[in-house]
Amino acid sequence: MLDSALEVLRLQAAGEASAVEIAERAMDAIEASQAVHNAYTHVDRESAIASAKSVDAKRAAGQPLGALAGVPIAVKDVLCTSDMPTTCSSEMLRGFRPPYDATVIEKLRAADAVIVGKTNMDEFAMGASTETSAFGITKNPWDTTRTPGGSSGGAAAAVAAGTVPLSLGTDTGGSIRQPAAFCGVTGLKPTYGRVSRYGLVAFASSLDQIGPIAWSADDCALLMNVIAGFEPRDSTSLDQPVPDYTLATESNDLRGLRIGVLRESLQAEGIDESIRTTLAHAIGVLAELGAEIIDVDLPHREYWVPTYYVIAPSEASSNLSRYDGAHYGHRAGEEAKDLVTMYCRSRAEGFGAEVKRRIMVGTYALSEGYADEYYNKALKVRRLIRGDYDAAFSQVDLLLGPVTPTPAFKLGDKVDDPIQMYLCDLFTVGANLAGVPAISLPGGFDPAGLPIGIQLQAPTLEESRLLFAASAFQSATDYHTQRPKQ
Repeated sequence: MLDSALEVLRLQAAGEASAVEIAERAMDAIEASQAVHNAYTHVDRESAIASAKSVDAKRAAGQPLGALAGVPIAVKDVLCTSDMPTTCSSEMLRGFRPPYDATVIEKLRAADAVIVGKTNMDEFAMGASTETSAFGITKNPWDTTRTPGGSSGGAAAAVAAGTVPLSLGTDTGGSIRQPAAFCGVTGLKPTYGRVSRYGLVAFASSLDQIGPIAWSADDCALLMNVIAGFEPRDSTSLDQPVPDYTLATESNDLRGLRIGVLRESLQAEGIDESIRTTLAHAIGVLAELGAEIIDVDLPHREYWVPTYYVIAPSEASSNLSRYDGAHYGHRAGEEAKDLVTMYCRSRAEGFGAEVKRRIMVGTYALSEGYADEYYNKALKVRRLIRGDYDAAFSQVDLLLGPVTPTPAFKLGDKVDDPIQMYLCDLFTVGANLAGVPAISLPGGFDPAGLPIGIQLQAPTLEESRLLFAASAFQSATDYHTQRPKQ
């Protein structure tokens, strides 16, 4: 099983395995897993082996190697790749090959990573179960009758299934953290602007962020070192120095760290008892490591989900307007009598039901006469939510809370009930609205053996603090070392 990027680097440095041998193991694992889990939308064995050969040749010639030399990595199918299709798991973009690489892809190639393929996702990143993909559902490696979460369900399942040690996901309202929790892996949503969004197909531009998924916080730190940093082609990119995130994982002593616990979150309706138990246990572990535990509340927490589900669909309706069959995306095959009819047919055929629902909601919220009542009001509430975070972080260094109300739910349970599906984001959308970093890490298991995640949130640009606490927690627990039965 390929489950540690650091171990892959060690094997190559010690001469115990070549990059080609590791890439072949990854491709064999993908081939065995794909028929069961369907975590990928595209796999390119030939390209991966060629990249690995290039790494071996550079090593043999004594040339400098990148930080991820020979490490297999999968990337969510919402990131532009010049040598592979980028479909957003939608009929609208089926077969589309971008003419350029996203910034994060450029950085992976410069770091000598071996990109093995693109991972499945909810269509245009809209969903919490990877059941809205035009390429079929993805199944959770811990229990194939359950969802892997979404929208980065394929990226999380690819790691949990042991096909790659690292993957890249995107997080608009919890789309890295929720699938990481369901699949028992570690997923980090960085500060908004910390990782360039250039080349990311936009869902909601003020919320989207790219981040790493791996088994451990240590591997997440390794990948963050490669992808973080300023990008002049992205006007929202932060021009701030990038620390060495791997240094943050060297100490396990949490003495002096103040962690605020969002206890009132656990009183919300519909919270599974196993989630409460897991969080209580995590509080105990962090306290034993030296952290000071303080109860904290975020007063406007009840407005997170309604605010998110006004802003995100509004931005999505604007971003997706470009897919009209003329400028971008699928064009209806049947001859249309006029341009408007062609637009309507192309969008009706290209988009799935959930995407159409969100376009309708967003268009309504932005329409004349309603924008002040909905969209502009939501922006004002967003400022209050950000104010709550600022006030909380004046008292504590980190916030601790749940990731999801329940462990992974059954396939089909919520796909026809959008309100229940939206409530999966109950604990995660706050970080996106405030723009702060947050991490989901394995915190335990429910009585059925399903993984449960815990969430830590930090002030902006304090990813190092998150990784420090997460790595310390993982040094004292073994949840991140347990694997699904194959």
